[in-house]
Amino acid sequence: MSVPSLRPAKISRVLPDSIGAEIGFEVGDAIASINGIQPRDLIDYQYLCADEVLALEVLDAQGKRHAIEIEKDYDDDLGLEFETALFDGLIQCNNRCPFCFIDQQPPGKRESLYYKDDDYRLSFLYGSYLTLTNLTTREWERIEQMRLSPLYVSVHATAPEVRSRLLKNDRAGQILDQLRWFQARRLQIHAQVVVCPGINDGAQLERTLRDLAQFHSGEIPAVLSAAVVPVGLTRFRPDADELTPVSRAHAQTVIPQVQALQAEFKATLGSTFAWLADEWFLIAQTDLPPESHYEDYPQIGNGVGSIRQFIHEFETACDRLLPSQIPTPKTWLWVVGNAVEHAFQPLVTRLNQVENLTVELVPLRSDYWGQDITVTGLLTGQDLITGLRDRTTPGQILLPSVMLKHDDTRFLDDLTVADVAQTLGRAIVPVAGIDALLKTLTSHSAAA
Repeated sequence: MSVPSLRPAKISRVLPDSIGAEIGFEVGDAIASINGIQPRDLIDYQYLCADEVLALEVLDAQGKRHAIEIEKDYDDDLGLEFETALFDGLIQCNNRCPFCFIDQQPPGKRESLYYKDDDYRLSFLYGSYLTLTNLTTREWERIEQMRLSPLYVSVHATAPEVRSRLLKNDRAGQILDQLRWFQARRLQIHAQVVVCPGINDGAQLERTLRDLAQFHSGEIPAVLSAAVVPVGLTRFRPDADELTPVSRAHAQTVIPQVQALQAEFKATLGSTFAWLADEWFLIAQTDLPPESHYEDYPQIGNGVGSIRQFIHEFETACDRLLPSQIPTPKTWLWVVGNAVEHAFQPLVTRLNQVENLTVELVPLRSDYWGQDITVTGLLTGQDLITGLRDRTTPGQILLPSVMLKHDDTRFLDDLTVADVAQTLGRAIVPVAGIDALLKTLTSHSAAA
């Protein structure tokens, strides 16, 4: 692994009424060092800024250096945000997993879609998954010294030969020794298993979950939870990749297999421990588990219980925000991935109880990715055009912002909301969150 170059931490935002605002920091300024140390990343920055006395070396937007001293209470935040959490660059992935979504995209799209990170710092800060195959001795020591826990680890299989086959990396077979390393240091991980039919399912899946469960013991269990996720494949994936899509029949086999282990783990460990991603139930076309099943949602970021949580929060928000009627008739087309069609029908029924409000659920599959069953976040602008151009129902399009690039209006295929709206001849209203969705649907100012 090459050593990334270290750059000053460039400021992207100064929070109002913060220490940074009071001192006069501006967007474009960059922190070169704190108490004589150049931070590698946001972790270093937060650690160094915990001191009560700070000596900062700052570069302004014109490149001029400034020395600034700050006295503050211990742990007081400076109120600064940065362009990136990694000031020394991204630690790249050194695996060649055939199911990697990065490699299952068409060429020629925006550069950020092709970044293959496998960075333990992003795992600690944001819960992204890593494989542990590219860590140097220096990075292992830093994880231990700074107590960077929990991390989120893509395990996939504990059998060395199976994991090495999946990751196309001989170092991948060290996973059980690495878990023992975490256990010995009282550090923790959340694990995930992406199930690839014919490779790490069946007996291999059971072996993996049982192996992981062995580390869920003691006052500080090394493995806090495991998520079981179906492999997601697109039509752009490499040829001869050994992979088979998860079918409805396969999902109907995996669900009871894992549920039997869940019952065993609940009895012996006091926790369900191994969690099935919602996609299994959507693919199998069967009901999701009840809300009580998910304990404290330890794998919500992996799509475990996210739909059940959304339904609960939706119903609660409706009680607060949904009126019995709106003044003038409105019709909306609520676009979602067809994976949630069955689960969201009761929500649409609730919305349509509002007098003068008509909401039509429009569940779409992704022809762009070549998927028969598609989650909402993977729908592209072209999928909307294909799915809606022949629809005669009037109304605006209600668009979950999960389909769009963060803080942007671009879909995964680089079409913009404006592009799609112009092609369809319809207004498109992106919404982020349930409250915004309900307020948009019932707003007096929205066009009919």
